Amino acid sequence: MDITRRGFLKISGATALAGGLSVPTQPKSARAQTSKMVYNKETTTICPYCGVGCGIIVHTRDGRVVNTEGDPDHPINEGALCPKGASLSQLSENPNRLTKPLYRAPFAKEWKEVSWDWALDKIAENVKKSRDDSFMLQNAKGETVNRTDAIASVGSAALDNEECYLYQKFLRGLGLVYIEHQARI
Repeated sequence: MDITRRGFLKISGATALAGGLSVPTQPKSARAQTSKMVYNKETTTICPYCGVGCGIIVHTRDGRVVNTEGDPDHPINEGALCPKGASLSQLSENPNRLTKPLYRAPFAKEWKEVSWDWALDKIAENVKKSRDDSFMLQNAKGETVNRTDAIASVGSAALDNEECYLYQKFLRGLGLVYIEHQARI
């Protein structure tokens, strides 16, 4: 059968007019549907993945994240999310997510589970030791510098302006000069 494009459109139109496409004449009964999100608590937040700062609405029930969606009132993303932002609920509701700190001693092959208090104390000890071992009061010219070159920081785009300000003050107080931020890399 040899049909041209024009012939196909004529046949399609005639079929539609002849009743090939049935349109219901009686409306289906309407019933109210209750959204599953009605009983959830909504919290707005910022996406932690990149430096754009998209707005997200997080729905929680009984302390658990049940849904995340783009915030339509946010001026940056206006409700749209990239694939990483759309999968944000998997950060907290993932069975493979680590919930306790792990530590691997120098030259050890295995990781061991440790408490948060122990891990934070260990980090503080390592930072203090590195800073004390490398702190320079003066440079080669005899100028006062009060800095350390042994520690660097790469910040996170998930921090808001106030958190970045406090973090910057903390790092400068330690004497760090190598301070970067994810949004600038």
